[in-house]
Amino acid sequence: MSRPKMESFREFSLCVLAFCLVFQLGYGFYLPGSYPHKYAVGDELSVKVNSLTSIDTEMPFSYYSLPFCKPEGGVKDSAENLGELLMGDRIENSPYKFKMYTNESEIFLCQMDKLSDEQFKILTKRIDEMYQVNLILDNLPAIRFTKKDEYFLRWTGYPVGIKIQDVYYLFNHLKFNVLVHKYEETNVARVMGTGDAAEMIPQVGKEGGSDKPGYMVVGFEVIPCSVMHNADSVKNLKMYGKYPSPVKCDPATVAMPIKEGQPVAFTYEVTFEESDIKWPSRWDAYLKMEGAKVHWFSILNSLMVITFLAGIVLVIFLRTVRRDLTRYEEMDKEAQAQMNEELSGWKLVVGDVFRAPSNPSLLCVMVGDGVQILGMAVVTILFAALGFMSPASRGTLITGMIFFYLILGIAAGYVAVRLWRTIGCGDQKGWASVAFKAACFFPGIAFFILTTLNFLLWGSHSTGAIPFSLFVVLLLLWFCISVPLSLVGGYFGSRAPHLEYPVRTNQIPREIPQQRYPSWLLVLGAGTLPFGTLFIELFFIMSSIWMGRVYYVFGFLFIVMILLVVVCAEVSLSLSGPVSATLYLGYSLLMVLAIMFATGTVGFLSSFWFVYYLFSSVKLD
Repeated sequence: MSRPKMESFREFSLCVLAFCLVFQLGYGFYLPGSYPHKYAVGDELSVKVNSLTSIDTEMPFSYYSLPFCKPEGGVKDSAENLGELLMGDRIENSPYKFKMYTNESEIFLCQMDKLSDEQFKILTKRIDEMYQVNLILDNLPAIRFTKKDEYFLRWTGYPVGIKIQDVYYLFNHLKFNVLVHKYEETNVARVMGTGDAAEMIPQVGKEGGSDKPGYMVVGFEVIPCSVMHNADSVKNLKMYGKYPSPVKCDPATVAMPIKEGQPVAFTYEVTFEESDIKWPSRWDAYLKMEGAKVHWFSILNSLMVITFLAGIVLVIFLRTVRRDLTRYEEMDKEAQAQMNEELSGWKLVVGDVFRAPSNPSLLCVMVGDGVQILGMAVVTILFAALGFMSPASRGTLITGMIFFYLILGIAAGYVAVRLWRTIGCGDQKGWASVAFKAACFFPGIAFFILTTLNFLLWGSHSTGAIPFSLFVVLLLLWFCISVPLSLVGGYFGSRAPHLEYPVRTNQIPREIPQQRYPSWLLVLGAGTLPFGTLFIELFFIMSSIWMGRVYYVFGFLFIVMILLVVVCAEVSLSLSGPVSATLYLGYSLLMVLAIMFATGTVGFLSSFWFVYYLFSSVKLD
C-alpha cells in the first residue's frame, strides 16, 4: 500500500474513532440499547420473566418448568438475539401487571391445583439447587436487598424457596417496590445524559407538551415472602381479584410449606416510590462492582511485574547482546573467520535458529487463530469500555464477539499464510490449505465442545441448550463469512512480500544438547507471570459468568489486557454434579484454549521479532 493511501486510511480511522467518541459523549452517556419510556399515571406495566438460574449449577431452566401461574393470554416468547440464545436467556411474559403510580395490595394471582408427585420433586430439587427467579420490568431486572452485619447485599432475582429443618417452603407472595422518576419533558437533554447542554434547550409550554405528569421506571425491587393462604377462600376468586384478608409480608418468617397433594395460591402487592435516581443512572445499582481497590491493586501489581521483566530484558539485550554485536563488528575478517570456528552462545545456533519446525502448517494455523482471537478480544473490550455494549441490551456482548471474530477471519488468513511463506522461503504452494485450516481449526474445536455440551443440556431440558436452528445459523456464519474472509486474507498474505531471513540455515541440523531443565518446568515458569497479571481480573470475570452478576468494568479489563500482552511479550524475551461439572469444565476448556492461542501468538510473534532483529543487526557468514 502506498504512503498516500496509508495516510488516507489513518485519517479515515481517526475520523471514525472521533465520531464514535463524540457520539458516545453526546448521545450515549446512558448505555445504548434502551431509551426513556414515559408512562402516564394508570398506564399498564407488564413484568417479564427470564430463565431460572443458579450459582450451584450452571443449567438454566424455563420459568414455566415449575408450577407457577401463567398469564391469561398464554405464554409468549420475547424476541431474542443470537447472544441471548447462546447465554440461555428465555424471556417470556408473566401474569404480574401493575398500573403506573397506583399502589395495590392483596392481589390474587392464581391457585395451582394439588401438587403432583412430579411437581413436588422438581420444586424441592430447584430449592436444593438454589435456583433464582429472574423478573424484568421495563428492561430492569428485579433486585433484592438483604442485610448482613449492617451491610446491604444486592441480589438479582429471588429464590424459589428455602429449606429449613428438612421442610421446604415456597415463596408464594411477592412484594414489589417500583422506583419512578418524574419525566423531565422540558429537559430532554438531561434525560439523555448530555448534562450541561440542558440549559441550551428552550422550555416547552403547555401547548407543546402534555398536562398529565409522566414517570420513568428507574428501579425495580422485590421482597419474596412465604405466606399460608386459605385454599377454600380463593376457590371462586379470579385472577387480579382482591384477596379476602390482609396479607402480611415478613421476609424473616416462612409459613407456606410444600406438600405433595396440596394446592398452592400465589399473591402479590406493589408500591410506587418517587426517587431522585435519574434515567441515565438507573443501572448503577447493577453495574457497581465491589473491589475497586482490588482492581487497582491488580493493575499496580501487573505494572511491578512488567517493570521487573523490562529490567531483565534490558539487561540481557543491552549488556550481553549489544556487547557481543559491537565486538563482532569491530573485528576484521580474519579474526571473524577464526572466531567462527569457536562460536558460543547465541552465535552457536546461527545456522539453525530459523530452521522450519516439524509441523509448520500447524504453527501457522495456531498463530493465525491467535491473532484472530486476540483481535476480537481487544476490539470487543474497547467497544464495551466505550459503552457500546451494555447489559441493558442483553446478548450484545456475545453477539459483538461473534461478529468481530467473523470479520477478523481476514486477519487470521493473512497472518497464517504470510508466516507460512516466510517459513517456506517465499513458496506460495499450499497457501489456500493453510488459510482454510486457520478458518476451521479453533472454530472446529469450539463447535465440537459446544455440540458435546449441548447434548447434555438437551437431555436435562435446560434452556441453555442451543436450538438446532441456531446451530444451522452458526454453521452458515462460519462457512459463509469466516471461511471466505480467511481465504481472502490468505490471498493477500500470499501476495505480500515474505520476510527474508538475515542468516542462512545449514542443511545438516546441529545436534541439540541435553537440556539442563525439563521443558514443562520452563512452560510453568513462563506461564506463572502472565497468570499473575490476569488472575485477579479473571476472578471477577468468572464470578460474573458463573454467579449471575453483571460485569461492566471493561476499562479495567482493557488495561489488564494490554498489560497481559506486554507481560507475554517480555516473558518470551526474558526466558528461554456430573452435567454441571462437565458444563463448567467444557466452557472453561474453551476459554482456556482461546487464551492459550492468544497469549501463545503474542509470545511467538514477539520472540520471532526479537530473534529476527538480533540476527539482522550484524552480517554473519
